[in-house]
Amino acid sequence: MVSALKIAIATINPTVGDIDGNAERILEVRNNHLEVDLIIFSELVLIGYPPEDLVLKPSFQRDAMDKALEVAAKTLDDGPAMLLGSLWVEGGKLYNSSLFMEMGKISAIRHKHDLPNYGVFDEKRVFESGPYPEPIDFKGIKLGVLTCEDLWWENVTEHLTNKQSDILISLNGSPYALSKARDRFANGKERSTQSGIPLIYTNQIGGQDELVFDGEAFVMDKGGNVIVRQRAFEEVVSITKWHKGNEKWICETQKLPPKNDRLMDIYQAIMIGLRDYVNKNNFPGVVLGMSGGVDSALSAIVAIDALGADRVHLVMMPSKFTSQESLIDAAQAAEMMGCSIDNIPIGEGVDAFEKMLVASFAGTEKDLTEENAQSRLRAIILMGLSNKFGKMVLTTGNKSEMSVGYATIYGDMCGGFNTLKDIYKLDVFKLSEWRNNNHPSGGFGPNCQVMPVNIIEKAPTAELRPDQKDEDNLPPYEVLDDILKSLIEREMSAREIVKTGHNPKIVAHIQNLLYVAEYKRRQAPPGVKITEKSFGRDRRYPITNGYRDKII
Repeated sequence: MVSALKIAIATINPTVGDIDGNAERILEVRNNHLEVDLIIFSELVLIGYPPEDLVLKPSFQRDAMDKALEVAAKTLDDGPAMLLGSLWVEGGKLYNSSLFMEMGKISAIRHKHDLPNYGVFDEKRVFESGPYPEPIDFKGIKLGVLTCEDLWWENVTEHLTNKQSDILISLNGSPYALSKARDRFANGKERSTQSGIPLIYTNQIGGQDELVFDGEAFVMDKGGNVIVRQRAFEEVVSITKWHKGNEKWICETQKLPPKNDRLMDIYQAIMIGLRDYVNKNNFPGVVLGMSGGVDSALSAIVAIDALGADRVHLVMMPSKFTSQESLIDAAQAAEMMGCSIDNIPIGEGVDAFEKMLVASFAGTEKDLTEENAQSRLRAIILMGLSNKFGKMVLTTGNKSEMSVGYATIYGDMCGGFNTLKDIYKLDVFKLSEWRNNNHPSGGFGPNCQVMPVNIIEKAPTAELRPDQKDEDNLPPYEVLDDILKSLIEREMSAREIVKTGHNPKIVAHIQNLLYVAEYKRRQAPPGVKITEKSFGRDRRYPITNGYRDKII
């Protein structure tokens, strides 16, 4: 048995399905760190996480296993061993596995035992549960390997402890959510103190469809104290030094980086989520409508930070209801962001629409139909620009609006991705203020104020009719967001919400709007998951739904 060890923790950004590209990145890390003994990667890093039903494709399974053997063959030199996640088929069963590679081969395979089946996770649908994993012997040291969910319950850790494991290693693909980092540390501490064994926790970084991964791998000592931690949302390889002392393995303590605050975390998440969605799907950039309002301004600067101003196409599409204030604010914001903006008035198009339908609409008054036509005409313009130049349309609606259906289907909901999909309106204001005073790590936008204060402070409006304000149809956002969080995040009953002080009629109205807008949300573009209950796989409500929670 050796008495000292160097272990590298590799937090990288894999792409689902890009087996060759992921393998290349894994081997690049290894070639750059030949001085260490072992490199540990994240869960399913070779195939990308989460692979969903792609793992059920037989050819994909064969290609992944062949590539794993090819990668393992590269360890025949004197360089480090590797522990990484991939799929594995054994006895006709498909597993989520951790593969130990050394001396030119896969010397040990450990299958994930506890499969999550809640929220965004559907692993019981595609993978088989493996037996309790046995420790892996490496240089006389017993490595107790857990795969993600295995760490959240006591059983696997208890088994590995009873088998005299020296170090616990948890490979994870843990998506970002507001409370997730805190939960990971709390859970890791439970396992470390339960076993009296130090813990290495890995994670990946980057966006995958609606999920974004924040990395922030860490090491805990046997008492559950964090002694090594990576900064969140950064692709990094950390070298940890270990030695044997008093019959226990001890990791050398490192200086911990500063923790992100809440708004910085959210901003980094939506920025990286958008960047990877655009880049991994090979779009040249994005195009979005600028209204002069806070939602489009925040969406624009996130896009510029994610991609660079040269890949962002801003378009102002004024109607006769667009105020001079909005025109000025949009133009000033674009200038402050360092991005050009086109001006394409829609008045003639609206007139043409109304003229085409004058006979069919005879005897009716103008109403929401004509208002929505403006939004849909803007969508046609943006989609035309997208078709012509290849850039993806970015929608700009926030979670508060999407919750109650305050968005036009085939209008402002039209697009390929929505950065603010899981951001409530009050947080839109806070994030805009934050960005005016801060610069995100890795952001390509200017390090200065990026939008006029008036955009943040003025009353929100869709400007689809004279003197329109959001609060004409909705309660103040302080009230609306609290009711929505109570209904969605906290799953509170209408009666419970009323008891907190909200008006019964308003609660009943918002609850009804939330339910009837389900059909719109099913047709909405994807967007970055931020909260514990994002719309989509986190919250699968039926479209046809006759249930309404009683107020009294």
